[in-house]
Amino acid sequence: MKNSLTAACLALSESLKLAARKHPKRITAAVATVLLTGGGGAFAVASLAPDPAELPVSTVTQAVPSLASEAPLATLLDNMPGYSLYRSDTTRSTDTAESLLERLGVADPAASAFLRGDELVRQNVLGRAGRSLSAEATDDHRLERLTARWAPDDTPTFKRLVVERGADGQFHSRIETAPLTVGSRLAGGVIRTSLFAATDAAAIPDTVAVQLAEIFSGNIDFRRALRKEDRFSVVYETLEADGEPLKSGRVLSAEFHNNGKTHDAVWFQESASAKGTYYTLDGQSMRRAYLTSPVAYTRISSGFAMRVHPIQQTWRAHLGTDMAAPSGTPVRTVGEGTVDFAGVQNGYGNVVYVRHANQHVTVYAHLSRIDVRKGQSIDQGDVIGAVGATGWATGPHLHFEFRVNGEHRDPMSIARASDAAQPVSRAARKDFERLAANMRVQLSSASLMLQARAE
Repeated sequence: MKNSLTAACLALSESLKLAARKHPKRITAAVATVLLTGGGGAFAVASLAPDPAELPVSTVTQAVPSLASEAPLATLLDNMPGYSLYRSDTTRSTDTAESLLERLGVADPAASAFLRGDELVRQNVLGRAGRSLSAEATDDHRLERLTARWAPDDTPTFKRLVVERGADGQFHSRIETAPLTVGSRLAGGVIRTSLFAATDAAAIPDTVAVQLAEIFSGNIDFRRALRKEDRFSVVYETLEADGEPLKSGRVLSAEFHNNGKTHDAVWFQESASAKGTYYTLDGQSMRRAYLTSPVAYTRISSGFAMRVHPIQQTWRAHLGTDMAAPSGTPVRTVGEGTVDFAGVQNGYGNVVYVRHANQHVTVYAHLSRIDVRKGQSIDQGDVIGAVGATGWATGPHLHFEFRVNGEHRDPMSIARASDAAQPVSRAARKDFERLAANMRVQLSSASLMLQARAE
């Protein structure tokens, strides 16, 4: 029976094939009719579904307590733990108790009253600029603790004034003394207009900028030779109190790229009894017989040249260099020698003459005070007086002269031409090379930080 059914199916298949070959158009039309009819049937079924707009709708309302209502918020706040607010700042010369606390985010009349009346606070905080401040306040801005820190000059310690609310709710003050800790910082900058503008942009202290100018003054003329896009890296000491830097210390190493040339320096002291100085990273001393300036890095107001005399109003040679600086700015000798004269002299006013080797004499005029006496031996960098406006001077400045065998010479050129001191000794060479290798790594890190910031 199975064989008979198979044979019948085969016969039917052959008949359909023969019919399709004879009448292809009729077969196609028939298939299309079946498909359209099936689609229409499906459409008809879909059209019989209910219209959603006519379906019944029911509304369910559920009351939900608002978080803005008084009870939930009060409960929330009661369950929250208390927290403290911390803020730091620096004192200003114009500070009052109220302005100081306002800047620290504290709103506490009791604290203001205490600061106004406390003798320690009045003596050491109010009206004292530049002292480090930190405050701790409650979450409702009431003062819990106020701390001021400062470091007296030339001491390894710092002072800490603490104002604190006691368990009795009253404020108490005390002064503590603690040792400063020495740290180091890496920094760098790019010259856009001037050295000080670049150090300001990099948050480098002015004292470090002055040291940079001093260190490289024998190689770079910071008045005329700086170029836009010159760059520098520096590693310097910081003196810290409770982890906060209070002041900067010595420059430990530095690198300056100026007009296509690279200059480097590292501070090194061969022994505890020896005087430290700066060397290049290959061990050559940067110390010269004369400093390039008797005052810290400043602008030159009148150079070694012809000019109209400001008092006599006549055209005459200016046989020295005038350095504009505020009255009272320390003046130092540019080289070691002996004080030849210290007193008042004609148009120079208060003046000091220092005699050096090789018949060299330096002159420091218009001083507001004199700190040395005739015959005194002095070393390079020793303070001999302060800038002033005595004698024939129209304003505070230092008039500086350099004489060789009685003849006036340009002090800037003499200083730069002076011979350098000896290189690192053979006995200290290994210690120096270890230090120099470490400083190379740190300067490289400072340079990479500068590049990353620029990108």
